[in-house]
Amino acid sequence: MERKINDYLIRWKKSSKRMPLLINGARQVGKTYSALTFGKTYYQNTVYFNMEDSKEITAIFERDLNPERIVRELSAKIGQSIFKEETLIIFDEIQSCERALTALKYFCEEAPEYHIIAAGSLLGVALNREKFSFPVGKVDMITLYPLDFEEFLWATDNYKIRNLICESFEAFTPLSIHETAMDLYKMYLVVGGMPRAVTEYIETKDFDFVMVAQKTLNDSYIADMAKYATPHETTKIMAAWASVPAQLAKENHKFQYKVIKSGARAYDYEIPLDWLKAAGIINKCVRIHEGKMPLSAYADNTSFKLYMADTGLLCSKFDIQANIILDSPVSFHGFKGALTENYVMQALVTNGFVPYYWSSPGKAELDFVFQDRQGNVIPLEVKSADNVKAKSLKLYMSLYQPPYGIRVSAKNFGFENNIKSIPLYGVFCLTH
Repeated sequence: MERKINDYLIRWKKSSKRMPLLINGARQVGKTYSALTFGKTYYQNTVYFNMEDSKEITAIFERDLNPERIVRELSAKIGQSIFKEETLIIFDEIQSCERALTALKYFCEEAPEYHIIAAGSLLGVALNREKFSFPVGKVDMITLYPLDFEEFLWATDNYKIRNLICESFEAFTPLSIHETAMDLYKMYLVVGGMPRAVTEYIETKDFDFVMVAQKTLNDSYIADMAKYATPHETTKIMAAWASVPAQLAKENHKFQYKVIKSGARAYDYEIPLDWLKAAGIINKCVRIHEGKMPLSAYADNTSFKLYMADTGLLCSKFDIQANIILDSPVSFHGFKGALTENYVMQALVTNGFVPYYWSSPGKAELDFVFQDRQGNVIPLEVKSADNVKAKSLKLYMSLYQPPYGIRVSAKNFGFENNIKSIPLYGVFCLTH
């Protein structure tokens, strides 16, 4: 399964300033697979250690953090030679071994010739809970997300359609196979980007199997909550997690604590929400009250929306059958907007943006605002269908005069009245 992270890994390997690499991300987004595939393709040999499964491996780090001694003992443990520059060393679930995480600093300073990739699915959670000696400034870091729509097109052998979408985006001219691309977009909403669900779809074309895979993934997140939190914390985390679809189902998607539990207060659920975000299974979009640079200076952290990290998992949590989305009947329009917003938020985060939403003292509210690579503040409005009346976008543009605005909808590519029309399937073309 082709992933964009592979290009980053190649650059990392070649870099003269290379440090041990830490791949963060939610469980089962493909971190280990990506690292192993990269190692087997670009190195003489690859050695793999799961820090969660072996007490003997973690014990090697207890004596001291001398890199040469650690490498000798790891080599002896697995019966494989480890060569400088030639071997890729992979430490999986590194959050399970605090000393191994600290050791990355010493590998950076004293033995940079060893190529090391460490992966952690709950690293953010572990770091928040424990007093880890994090190797600040001594590791390269990257976050891996579920497959985005472009990677989904690669996985489903739709390279030519992907190329045509990119060409239309560059020229902002209509795509001739617009309806075909929209059908693939709807398919992505259902399947999502979790590698296991995508594999099930490719191999079986049976959405019952896809949903089983998605429910298993959702259940694994619940198991993690119990593993990395106290029973009291777990109860609150599970309640917050269970409320996310209901939060999105509201006409106004702004997060409300009372949806979790009657009488719930922010104080009670701030930590559970931080846990979900640190675990990589939700994305948080904070309100801004001014569309000015820098956006973070105008953020109101008490007002926010939560989105799930994957549309397929969201559909699974709602028990939405595939045909309901693929056929798009009118009865589905109520939640369709929320699902579409979730998709766009997911795409923006994956592409390196930090999205906010804007609302005025009146009723105007704009779905997303972000800074582009030139530092421009760009407004983006999302429409799930081809109804493109955009009052909030027009109001925002009249107030703040951005260089251009973006409308994402079911309509084809176009550019008029200083608004770039991007079809839902083309959002991946927005790169940071």
